[in-house]
Amino acid sequence: MMKQQRNGCLFGSLIALGVVLLMVLIGYFYIKGIYNRIVTQDEAVDANWAQVENVLQRRFDLIPNLVNTVKGFAKQEREVLTEVTALRSQWAQAGSVSEKAQAATGLEAALGKLMVISERYPDLKSNQNFLRLQDELAGTENRVSVERRRYNESVQAYNTTIRTFPAVRIANNMGFEKKEAYFEAVSEAASAPVVDFE
Repeated sequence: MMKQQRNGCLFGSLIALGVVLLMVLIGYFYIKGIYNRIVTQDEAVDANWAQVENVLQRRFDLIPNLVNTVKGFAKQEREVLTEVTALRSQWAQAGSVSEKAQAATGLEAALGKLMVISERYPDLKSNQNFLRLQDELAGTENRVSVERRRYNESVQAYNTTIRTFPAVRIANNMGFEKKEAYFEAVSEAASAPVVDFE
């Protein structure tokens, strides 16, 4: 009888130990899954930013040719040409993600002004080099838009994950921080452009 009680206690202890071990393993894999999801989303943000930089670099590389082409036709438009060149330099010197995003947004607005100037010069609008560069720039702007959207979506997914429970506990303990530098529309986008055919 005493032997049966010892066997019963031993069996009960083994079951309790097994349950505790199973709970620890479930907790471990649960935390590991959350951690891995945060790391994956963090890497996705970095990868998407790299792609944004890639298409911004394409725009950056097109600008000197575009500016030089416009210069030949629009000598009196020095102010806008100087602004585009200065903003291009600002983007090249930007170090952080937010500085690059700000410079890219400013450059986008300046390029818009440059395209408006081109409307004043019929010879420029018919120049094959200008037309080709304008098409390349338009294609690049579409790519920039797509990559910005992807970047913003990845930042939003990452930030949402690290702010929801229980991931917030793991993110705080592991040093994951909220990502910034969402791309936003330039302030000029809020108003419609004025078209004057006079």
